[in-house]
Amino acid sequence: MSIEVSNLTKYYQSFKALDTINFTLKKGEIVGFLGPNGAGKSTLMKIVTGYLKDFEGSVFVHGISVSDHPIEAQKHIGYLPEHNPLYLDMYVKEYLAFNAAIYQVPRSRVETILNEVGLQGHAGKKISALSKGYRQRVGLAAALIHNPDVLILDEPTTGLDPNQILEIRSLIKRLGVDKTILFSTHILQEVEAVCDRVIIINKGKMVLDRYLHDIQDDKQQLIEVEFDVKIEKEFMLKIPDLQRANNLYDTTWELVFSSKKDKRATVFDFAQNQGLKILSLTKKNKNLAKLFSEFTQAD
Repeated sequence: MSIEVSNLTKYYQSFKALDTINFTLKKGEIVGFLGPNGAGKSTLMKIVTGYLKDFEGSVFVHGISVSDHPIEAQKHIGYLPEHNPLYLDMYVKEYLAFNAAIYQVPRSRVETILNEVGLQGHAGKKISALSKGYRQRVGLAAALIHNPDVLILDEPTTGLDPNQILEIRSLIKRLGVDKTILFSTHILQEVEAVCDRVIIINKGKMVLDRYLHDIQDDKQQLIEVEFDVKIEKEFMLKIPDLQRANNLYDTTWELVFSSKKDKRATVFDFAQNQGLKILSLTKKNKNLAKLFSEFTQAD
């Protein structure tokens, strides 16, 4: 496994920022890492990258303990933080050569990376002269200069225009063929477009770990129905096979059934038997946005 996290717990004094987190990531996986603000995402990434050292549990990167051998583990990690720290007065090629020297990799690696991330035409430019999209490419190039097994990306497309977002997405997907990528973002569409798997944490706890294709094939079925009058929840729960009922607004309800069979006929029959009129009845797909809301909504 490229990343193994076992019983990871982190306190800031009496506050428990992470609570018994467990997961493993394999080579070739692009994993979306989601959670509301304050959920613990940044704390976890700082621990995996070796920045935070005071924690309980264990973290291994490429089979190396982050606690016992942090420098060795970091040799296998490429990290692009949310606020991409660059030396703006340096030229692109100069900056990457500087990073190559730090990692003690051959200078020829710079040319390889320039081509890999699409910077070959900008090597002689000052970083300060680049657009934000190209600055992100420089950050990615620096993270990749030592050819790491694991790539950790924190909000890599924040602030980019639509064309730049598509370019960075394409680059991430190419890199994910032979690396393990942990990809933190607030943009759910990014995860659906790029990732194979999603991990959601909330209030320091891991609440979901699923492959995207499993979410799309989920056995739960959502039906949105609008009645002509307001109805109490206890009354709604009389619908056969209903798992959960959520009042969206006024007379509109979201009904959750644990079945792939189309349950609209069941809702229609229920309304008819109870003397209710249906103004609208729609079957909806269970997508990542729905799951995120379901697992992170306030208690």
